[in-house]
Amino acid sequence: MAGAIASRMSFSSLKRKQPKTFTVRIATMDAEMEFSCEVKWKGKDLFDLVCRTLGLRETWFFGLQYTIKDTVAWLKMDKKVLDHDVPIEEPKTFHFLAKFYPENAEEELVQEITQHLFFLQVKKQILDEKIFCPPEASVLLASYAVQAKYGDYDPNVHKRGFLAQEELLPKRVINLYQMTPEMWEERITAWYAEHRGRARDEAEMEYLKIAQDLEMYGVNYFAIRNKKGTELLLGVDALGLHIYDPDNRLTPKISFPWNEIRNISYSDKEFTIKPLDKKIDVFKFNSSKLRVNKLILQLCIGNHDLFMRRRKADSLEVQQMKAQAREEKARKQMERQCLAREKQMREEAERTRDELERRLMQLKEEATMANEALMRSEETADLLAEKAQITEEEAKLLAQKAAEAEQEMQRIKATAIRTEEEKRLMEQKVLEAEMLALKMAEESERRAKEADQLKQDLQEARESERRAKQKLLEITSKSSYTQSMNSSTTALPTDLPSFNLISESLSFDFKDTDMKRLSMEIEKEKVEYMEKSKHLQEQLNELKTEIEALKLKERETALDILHNENSSRGNSKHNTIKKVS
Repeated sequence: MAGAIASRMSFSSLKRKQPKTFTVRIATMDAEMEFSCEVKWKGKDLFDLVCRTLGLRETWFFGLQYTIKDTVAWLKMDKKVLDHDVPIEEPKTFHFLAKFYPENAEEELVQEITQHLFFLQVKKQILDEKIFCPPEASVLLASYAVQAKYGDYDPNVHKRGFLAQEELLPKRVINLYQMTPEMWEERITAWYAEHRGRARDEAEMEYLKIAQDLEMYGVNYFAIRNKKGTELLLGVDALGLHIYDPDNRLTPKISFPWNEIRNISYSDKEFTIKPLDKKIDVFKFNSSKLRVNKLILQLCIGNHDLFMRRRKADSLEVQQMKAQAREEKARKQMERQCLAREKQMREEAERTRDELERRLMQLKEEATMANEALMRSEETADLLAEKAQITEEEAKLLAQKAAEAEQEMQRIKATAIRTEEEKRLMEQKVLEAEMLALKMAEESERRAKEADQLKQDLQEARESERRAKQKLLEITSKSSYTQSMNSSTTALPTDLPSFNLISESLSFDFKDTDMKRLSMEIEKEKVEYMEKSKHLQEQLNELKTEIEALKLKERETALDILHNENSSRGNSKHNTIKKVS
C-alpha cells in the first residue's frame, strides 16, 4: 500500500516537472512548418529554431510577423512568445518575412536561401500591387520569374499557352491595355528566351536588382498627422524616413536620410525626429495608435543599425559567408561550364548519329532499289532466253518442213505424168509447192535473224545483270562501313565526361591566382552589366512605345499618372530622395 502511494507520488511529481508546450505554425513564402515550443521560450528561441530549420544565416533581415487587431506586429526577441498579444487558440501562427530590406541586393544578400525568400516576397508584393511597377518593367520581371521557375527556354517544350495558368503580371497592368493573355505571353516569352543560360539564383537576383529601383520597394507606410492636423504618410526604408502626401506614395515631400538624423523618440502617440543639423526644425507628428509608434521605432532602429553597418567593414562572419558564397559561385559556374560542354558534345554526337542514320537509310533504300533492278534484269534475261529457245526451235521446224517440201517437189518431178491434165495439175502443184517452199525459206531466215537478235538482247541483259551485281556489292560494302561508323558514334555519348555529384569532383583549391582571375572576371561583369543596363533600358522603352497604342487612358490609376510625370521629368527613386533630403 505504502509502495503504491509512493509510486503515485513520484509519478505526479514527474508530471509536474514535465515542461508545458504549445504549438506554433510558421508560414514562409512557399512553405509551412509546425513546432512544439516550451512555455518559457522567448522570441529569439523560436526565431533561431526557424532559421536553423531553413539553413538561414543572414538572420538580421528577417522577423516573425503576426497581426493584432488589424495592425501588423513583429515578435520581440527578448520577450516570451506567450507574453505577446497572440491569440489563445493553437497553433499560434507567425509569418517568417523580410523585416528590413537591403540597399543593394547584389552586394548584401549572400546566401541563396536569403535571395530566394526576398525574391518570393517582393514578387508577391508586386503582384498584390503593394509595390507599384510600371507595365514595361512588369513584363521584364515576369520573364525573369519564368526563367527562375522553368529554366532555359525550349520551343519544343515551352509551347504556346504554357504560361496560361501562371500569375505573372499585376491585374492593374493587365486591365490597362487592350491585350489578350496570348499577346502578354508572347511578349514575356520574347524576353524569357533572351535569359538562356541563367541559373535560378541568377534569374532571381536580376529580378531583385530591377525591383529595388522601384519607388515603393522596401518602404513601410504609416498614416500620420503633423502639428496642424494635416494627414500625411510616413515611409520607413533602408535609406531613411520619408514624408508623403496620402495620394502620392511614389514621390516624398521631404526625406531624412539616416546619417542626418540625430535622434528619434516618441511619447504616447507623438513621434519626434531630431535632425543632426540643429538649425533644422524638429519634425513632430502623431500616429493613430501607441502600438503603431512602437512599430515605427522598431523599424527605425533596425534600418538605422543596418544603414550604419553597411558603411563599416564587414564582420568576420559576413566575410566568411561572402568567401564561401564566392567559392560556391565559382564552383557552380565551373559545373555549369562542364555541363554546357558535355551537353554540346552530346548534341554534336546526336547530330552526327542522326546524320549517319539518315545516310544509312539512304544507302539501304539504294540497295533495295538495286536489288529490285537486279531481280527485274534476271527476270528479263530468263524471258529473253526462253523466247530465243522457242524461236530457234520454230526455225528448225520450218527448215525441216522446207526440206520435206523440196523432197516432195523432186519426187513429183520424177514422177511421170501420163496425161496433159495431170501434167497441168502437177505443174500447178509444183508451182504452189515452190511458192510454199520460198515462203518457208523467208520465214526461216526471218526466224533465224530474230533468234540472233534475241541472243544479242540476252547478252546485253546478262551484262546489265553483271553491272547491277557489281553496284550492289559496292553499296553493301559502304553499308557495312557506315554501320561500323554509326556504332562507334552512338557509343560516343557514353564515353563523355559524366556529371557526378561526389565530393572529389566538387572540391576546389582556390589559390591567389584563382582569386585574381575571379576579381578580373567580376570587373569584366561590371562593365558588361553597364552595357546590358543600357540595352535593357532601350528594350523597356521599345516595349513601352509598342504597347502605348493599346493603352486605355481612362483606366490609368493615380500612381500610373504620377509615375509617367516622374519619368517625363527624368526623376528616379534615388535622385528624388536626394532632391528632397
